[in-house]
Amino acid sequence: MRHRKPGAPELLAPAGDREKLEMALHYGADAVYLAGKRYGLRAFAGNFDPDGMAEAVQMSHAVGALVYVTVNVLPHEAELPLLPEYLAQLAAAGIDGLIVADLGVMALARKHAPGVPLHVSTQFGVINSATACMLHDMGAKRVVLAREMRLEEIAEVRAHTPADLELEAFVHGAMCVSFSGRCLLSNYMTGRDGNGGVCAQPCRWKYHLLEEKRPGQLFEITEDERGTHIMNSRDMCMIEHVREMMDAGISSFKIEGRMKSAYYAAVSTNAYRHAIDDALEGRPFDPDWLAECYKISHREYSTGFYYGEPGQYYHDNMYDSDADVVAVVERWDGEEAFLTERNKFFRGDMLELLNRTGKPVRFVCEDLRDGDGAPIDCANHPMMPLRMRLPTAAERLSILRKIKT
Repeated sequence: MRHRKPGAPELLAPAGDREKLEMALHYGADAVYLAGKRYGLRAFAGNFDPDGMAEAVQMSHAVGALVYVTVNVLPHEAELPLLPEYLAQLAAAGIDGLIVADLGVMALARKHAPGVPLHVSTQFGVINSATACMLHDMGAKRVVLAREMRLEEIAEVRAHTPADLELEAFVHGAMCVSFSGRCLLSNYMTGRDGNGGVCAQPCRWKYHLLEEKRPGQLFEITEDERGTHIMNSRDMCMIEHVREMMDAGISSFKIEGRMKSAYYAAVSTNAYRHAIDDALEGRPFDPDWLAECYKISHREYSTGFYYGEPGQYYHDNMYDSDADVVAVVERWDGEEAFLTERNKFFRGDMLELLNRTGKPVRFVCEDLRDGDGAPIDCANHPMMPLRMRLPTAAERLSILRKIKT
């Protein structure tokens, strides 16, 4: 069972569905955030029904991790009547915190889930100590700071807020073109409510000009033949700066990504787990953990607003990664591993084995067999059972990935 060291920041990982939850817990999350089927800002994540929510809480608590549930939509009037029952259900499931973005929801939570700590979402846009103190007076245990803050501003907020008010901030993941995620582009262009959990992300689209008297003709905004993505934000990566974030007084380090893959949840959590532990022990930052961040799906990285303007990325909206997951270990019998394939790979490929206990081990795939033990040259059926000898011991949920060259 994992226990946070005194004075250590919390590592908070995304858990969009059960598989992502398992990976986040296995690779060292102190806490996870997830959603039920309603009232969360990631309506297209797998999310959890009432039985799944109760099971998620049990799984997390069994390893000493906490569970925070997002109820962070900005609800319309018609959505309010069902909220009290939903909040009471979450409280009964034993969750450890409610993430809210609306004062009315906050008031309802205090009434219908009175024993559950309240975390005020980044959607609220907390950027100063006056707002943070006001929310603390209203019953908030934690505020999730706006991503638009500089690190020196966060240190000032910490210095002028009650010691028992926790400050949470993002350390990794996608950023939004709008202020604290409050945007109407999706509503205006597609009718999908970005503040209700169904954002179509039009900020990532490729835009052209249309001239009134030339219908049907699209004109490039720039001379680049690929067009331009004028609102496409860079992703955040602060793994080289966890020590500075600790020094600023941040209580919880949050990884964005409930819509991303279980592989993303595993690798990002693992990398930040090691980086935080190294910082706590006074060890210098190990660049191998930054390299891990490039092996997950990402847009061009920045340090967000912590050290100034992050800038936009205008060239395209594509994701990149230095590696692809190819299989996940189901068990290891001391001699060979039994795996489930995720993506196609071949005998002779350069692979890496990722365990939670150390750095990845690179090796050439020379032993590849199907579930019955028959030698094969290619694993080409998603979710097919495989057997392999690995270069080192492996436990369940260890990951095999193929290195891109």
